[in-house]
Amino acid sequence: MVEYGLLELFLPFIAGLFTTAMIIYSARVLTSKTLPDVVLAVDALSVDLVVILTIIALYYRSPLLLIGVIPLAAWVFLLDLIIARYLSKR
Repeated sequence: MVEYGLLELFLPFIAGLFTTAMIIYSARVLTSKTLPDVVLAVDALSVDLVVILTIIALYYRSPLLLIGVIPLAAWVFLLDLIIARYLSKR
């Protein structure tokens, strides 16, 4: 089994780092002038949201909280494919 002593110690710190990164990415989405910058920031925001949800599931030791992570990760992947195809046609 996994030792949760260190995990419980560092998870709030790691969650704080990812929350700070999400704030920075949100500012980048709002202030960006080009579409590739916005797409990159939204992609990073989505990946960070997947990580935050996984951290919360680890913190509460509940695998049921991970149910929403799989569709979100699939959505991020599809977003990347659709935007890449759109930008390559431009």
